[in-house]
Amino acid sequence: MKLLDGAVVDHGGSLGRARALFPNALQPFVDLSTGINPHSYPLFDLPATSLSRLPEAARTRDLTEIAVSTYGAPSPANVVAAPGTQILLPRVASLISPGKALVLGPTYAEHARAAAIAGHAVAEVDNFEALADADLAIIVNPNNPDGRIIERDRLLALAAGLRAKGGLLVVDEAFMDVGPRQHSLAGDVGQGGIVVLRSFGKFFGLAGVRLGFALSDAATVERLETQFGPWAVAGPALEYGIRALADIGWQDAMRTALAGESARLDALFGRFGIPVVGGTTLFRYISLPNAADLFSTLGERGILLRHFAGRPGVLRAGLPGSELEWERLESALAEWASRREDQSKGSKR
Repeated sequence: MKLLDGAVVDHGGSLGRARALFPNALQPFVDLSTGINPHSYPLFDLPATSLSRLPEAARTRDLTEIAVSTYGAPSPANVVAAPGTQILLPRVASLISPGKALVLGPTYAEHARAAAIAGHAVAEVDNFEALADADLAIIVNPNNPDGRIIERDRLLALAAGLRAKGGLLVVDEAFMDVGPRQHSLAGDVGQGGIVVLRSFGKFFGLAGVRLGFALSDAATVERLETQFGPWAVAGPALEYGIRALADIGWQDAMRTALAGESARLDALFGRFGIPVVGGTTLFRYISLPNAADLFSTLGERGILLRHFAGRPGVLRAGLPGSELEWERLESALAEWASRREDQSKGSKR
């Protein structure tokens, strides 16, 4: 069990940090350090009123109704929209009195930080069964960064045990749009003691829109809505959320495309002896002894992967967004592999 505090942690997607690390790198960077879809939902002309007027409550209701259909929640009373899931984390952690918060790790570090901010004593555990001892149990499903899946029946059993003692299960389903949706708890939140988080920006490739959802029982949703007050979600975010969540055809086609591209990335890594050991179709999780060298070599060539402090043997790679980016990645990998071969031959002389 690893004890955690509320310290700010590093994340992928920071081009400023990339420039500081690799000041002489070829630019623009090919940023593969996030799990955000590089093929965003098509942009469209927004109605002028989405910018010039305060958001209408009716438009927010439209969004939550569509979210019910898309995510499989019981009813609009079980969904609250927010300006991104990040802002929800400390609020959700504060739904129960401070106690023992256990996070199934290794995973997205912001959950532990948010729980600590809410006053919980936080620890990371690597054993699912250990979560039964928590007051607040937090699971990312599919997990970031390794894609681990916890089955729905196991989650429901855990939720029942926590609920019986006044605890709470939080399941972050930020990547469930490209995961095995039969293991989502979105349809089960009405039972109580469960909060499911859904992210809009990752799958739809519109992280800057800042839109996310919490799904829970009606009383919990009402508590969260009261905290946010009116106009929590900006007008442009409402418009993009309504249109994109309703566009099932785009979603189905995108899932197929992402599956093909993730298989292509696996094959490319495989050509150069880089094992892919997990992930989702939006990111791949790789493990190798000299991962730090791969990170640095690619970074110097303007290819940014996600590395993790304290876990030097693993990396996460998102999908290239264009053929030019694929070519740059392939070229950088070939150079890395050639250098390794030269070093190996030199060591045998």
